[in-house]
Amino acid sequence: MSHTYNIRQAAVIGAGTMGRGIVISLARAGVAVTWLDNDPQAITAGIAMLAQTWAQQVAKGRLQACEADACLERVRAASTYAELADADLVIEAVFENLALKQDIFRTLDSTLKAQAILASNTSALDIDAIAAVTGRPEQVLGLHFFSPAHVMKLLEVVRGARTSPQVLDAAHALGLRMGKQVVVAGNCPGFIGNRMLATYVAEARKLLLEGATPRQVDEALQAFGMAMGPFRMYDVVGIDLEWRARQLAGSGMDAPLAQVDNALCGLGRFGQKTGQGYYRYAPGSREALHDPEVDALVLKVAQDLGVRRREIDDEEIRERCLLALVNEGAKILEEAVAGCSADIDRVYLYGYGFAPEVGGPMRWADQQGLGLILARLERLQGLFGEHWRPASLLMRLVAAGRQLADVREGRV
Repeated sequence: MSHTYNIRQAAVIGAGTMGRGIVISLARAGVAVTWLDNDPQAITAGIAMLAQTWAQQVAKGRLQACEADACLERVRAASTYAELADADLVIEAVFENLALKQDIFRTLDSTLKAQAILASNTSALDIDAIAAVTGRPEQVLGLHFFSPAHVMKLLEVVRGARTSPQVLDAAHALGLRMGKQVVVAGNCPGFIGNRMLATYVAEARKLLLEGATPRQVDEALQAFGMAMGPFRMYDVVGIDLEWRARQLAGSGMDAPLAQVDNALCGLGRFGQKTGQGYYRYAPGSREALHDPEVDALVLKVAQDLGVRRREIDDEEIRERCLLALVNEGAKILEEAVAGCSADIDRVYLYGYGFAPEVGGPMRWADQQGLGLILARLERLQGLFGEHWRPASLLMRLVAAGRQLADVREGRV
């Protein structure tokens, strides 16, 4: 049975940073929002923060006072799931824990009206595993907002195996109403953006152990046009997020590439929020200052791991980090996790601060010439091993004289 969804009334679960940003985005788009958190004080604090955010917008002339009042009136606190029963869409934004999210979705499924859409704001968890605990898997999808959700333009809409086309259309339309760049992604670990990011930051971390410094890696990539390098990005996001996730999971703590992060977190250097991470920050300042102590710590970690350090130039940094993105992006295209290369580029431009004048990693690869990209990947494979094996799609495209831009839904 096909059904047209009209999203007038939404609910958000979770009043952390993500929940707040999502509520702001919905209210600004004219959607009424019912807001639930297991801690009622978090909602009270959240609503005060919304009022403050909109008051600042009014003071800066970006919003009329009557618009700010209307936005605030659209948001209402709830203390029970029963109060969400009439929502057309609910967005769950609690922390990344599958069992917790499944519990919430079971409750939502039994509480909300039959035609309600259930969405998870997850950045990496399996949407199908979340949908499986409900009786309406065709109405379950991922809505991956980027932090802060009311500022960042990207929205990854994650399609589950059974998500209906009408539900995807409704999510897409809502994303556009919120002023987002909407990209539909297939369900796989990390979706489009974070799956590619994992390969990019892995190279950055290897380069660190092999002979580079955090500042050198960041400056080489910023010179290419990136909004910020990977270590600067970790300081902004918080180095402790992945560290705590590793501790909770009880796995990955001894991975070589996690050792610099582990050592920094062991010293309480969590990033910008603590005034020290990969860089130092003067009180109240966001300017990242070089810290020789971190270079010494990197050196010690490399020695403890038995890594022989060498001189690394900026060209090698750019080559390895960018080609890691391109090769993973080609695999994502081949698997139809992304519908086309332009979608991948939009994810990187609007979600990850990729060099805007370059136009995205896939466009950059096409401009370089895929024959050249393939040769460079094969060279890296010879030097560093099998994880550099070029995606088979790249070989097929080069043989056919085609580009990444010619691929649609996994087909050339």
